[in-house]
Amino acid sequence: MKPQLFALLTAIAWGVGGYFEKKGLHLGNLSPTMGITIRTGVALIILGAASFPQWKTLPQAGTKALLYMVIGGGIVAGAVGMLCFYTALKGAPLNKVMPIAFTSPLFGALMGLMMGTEVLTLKSGLGMLLTIAGIIVLTI
Repeated sequence: MKPQLFALLTAIAWGVGGYFEKKGLHLGNLSPTMGITIRTGVALIILGAASFPQWKTLPQAGTKALLYMVIGGGIVAGAVGMLCFYTALKGAPLNKVMPIAFTSPLFGALMGLMMGTEVLTLKSGLGMLLTIAGIIVLTI
C-alpha cells in the first residue's frame, strides 16, 4: 500500500479514536492521565504482540537510535504530547481541539527544515500556509 493511504488511515484512526476517547473521559469522569494510561496499556499489549518477531533487532539498533526513540517517541510525543492532548480533549469541544492538535505534520515539517533534513519548496510552503489558514478558520 502507498504511504499516503497509511497516512490517511492514521488520520481516520486518530480522529475516530479521539471522539471515543473524549466520550470515555467525560462518561467515566476520568482524568486525562488515566485516559492516557488506559490507551497506552492497551496499545502496549497489542503492539508488543505485533512486534514480537522484531524484538531481536533491538540490540543491533544502537544506543543513539534507541535514545532518539525514547526521547522523541516515549517522552516528547508519547508522554508530554498525549498528556496535553487528553487535557485539551477533556476541556474543549472536538472541533476546537482536533484541528489544532493535528497540526503535528506542520511542526514535523518545520523541524525538518530547521534541522536541514527537509527542503522548503513552493508546494510545501504553500501547504503549510494553507494548513495554518485552515486551523484559523476552524477555531475562530
